Amino acid sequence: MLRHVLRIVTTTLALLVLVGVAAAAEAAGAAGAAGWGKALGAAIAIGLPAIGTGYAQAKIGAAGAGALAERPEVAGNVIVLVAIPETAVVLGLVIAALIIFAA
Repeated sequence: MLRHVLRIVTTTLALLVLVGVAAAAEAAGAAGAAGWGKALGAAIAIGLPAIGTGYAQAKIGAAGAGALAERPEVAGNVIVLVAIPETAVVLGLVIAALIIFAA
């Protein structure tokens, strides 16, 4: 069961990286190797923080669900704690835009 889930997750991540590279290459108007380098850099700038954010939000969400079951008044704190890791992906998006569109 665990192997099946890991296979699905790794396949999905690989497809997302490939789609990200292709989309970044198209957005950059890549005609050669330099364009693919920009696209790969942009994909890494978004992909790695997204993986870390997903892991962090999974752990925070699980702990937050347990905390909410015992003390419903901490709902605001849980929402803020779940939203904090998402800033890494937003910053990755900004870096990717700078990589693609900067001269």
